Amino acid sequence: MSRPLEFAKYQGTGNDFVMVLDLNDDRGPLSSDDVAAVCDRRTGVGADGVIRVVRTDDEGASFFMDYANADGSEAEMCGNGIRCVGVLLHDQGVVDATSLGVLTRAGVKRLTLHPEVDGRVTRVSVSMGTPNFTRAAIPMHGPAWETFLGQPFEIGGGLTLTTSAVSMGNPHLVVFVDGDPATVHVSHVGPALERHELFPEHTNVEFVYVHDDVVHARVWERGSGETRACGSGACAAAVAANEAGLVPAKTIVRFPGGDVEVERRDDGEVVLTGDALRVFEGSVDLEELPAP
Repeated sequence: MSRPLEFAKYQGTGNDFVMVLDLNDDRGPLSSDDVAAVCDRRTGVGADGVIRVVRTDDEGASFFMDYANADGSEAEMCGNGIRCVGVLLHDQGVVDATSLGVLTRAGVKRLTLHPEVDGRVTRVSVSMGTPNFTRAAIPMHGPAWETFLGQPFEIGGGLTLTTSAVSMGNPHLVVFVDGDPATVHVSHVGPALERHELFPEHTNVEFVYVHDDVVHARVWERGSGETRACGSGACAAAVAANEAGLVPAKTIVRFPGGDVEVERRDDGEVVLTGDALRVFEGSVDLEELPAP
């Protein structure tokens, strides 16, 4: 028995997603195995995650972003993914407003779409909320209201670097490195830090170097591995660097996949701005995909 899945592939700063528009909630959530099979880059469509968009009557939002990492695990929030949600809804003619609320597992996020002269939308700002530095919020083992900012951390191999932990609705460990993050063995260090015993729900990890007020970063995403960019990770990196006095409140975060702009406003709100582009649309039979 076939199980066709209609989808659109989108990417934001090189962070790519399989997008499923399920406005009538006919399909229902994909299983974790289906998500992992779809995201496989050799035997599936290939993506950093799957985003299913459904309607909601939640106060302040018309749509819910049901996001799953590439391994099928649920995630609270995805800054690049939610920008793609805004462009998808505009591309499909579901919305024509330039401002909308989208519910996530980290609460309602406000999107501002930036139309071009021809009416197309390829750039979106999203209010990501206020960062929380307490161990309880991250979550991170230790005294609940204690923070972990600018602290030495053993990252393996006897190497200790300065790190900061922050919640942007999901957990992040920002690791400050001494030079170009391209030299960091992210595929070796990232998994160990993601699953470090201090983080009961695991953590995303950003490797950050600041030069000329630009935050250069690579990211190891919880449940997805190294990706070309991460929206919430960009916010965590910029906020941690700002807390350390390394960058102003508004800065550029540069990933291998491109640049995003992060602004930490006076009221504490962090706003992320970057591109979101349609790659292609298609259909796949879930029954024909090899099991992950």
